[in-house]
Amino acid sequence: MSKSLVAVLGAGKGTWGHVNRLIAEEEWKSIVLISNEWGQQNFSAAKPAEWVLVNNRSGFEVLKNAILEKLPGDEICVSLVSGSGKEHMAVIAALKEAKKDYKLVILTGQGTKYY
Repeated sequence: MSKSLVAVLGAGKGTWGHVNRLIAEEEWKSIVLISNEWGQQNFSAAKPAEWVLVNNRSGFEVLKNAILEKLPGDEICVSLVSGSGKEHMAVIAALKEAKKDYKLVILTGQGTKYY
């Protein structure tokens, strides 16, 4: 089964390099990036990605439902290295509501790790 990446991109650009290296270094069937319009305009993804544009000031249900609509159908790997707690909670709630299994993914000094 192929794996897809779901990653949050926060306003702080310091974590964007981590996300972009993760995109570039792994084979993904699909990539879903969760951010706002500013993030979409300023982040240059290493590979084509689908965007979920959210307003962090929106209600929690609005965020969760926007993410829920775009969840891939295959194995999901989630990166929460960037973004806010509210966005992270919305991702996890969407995954639980959709009854999707997922793995957390992060780059380390020893390569890509899945949890």
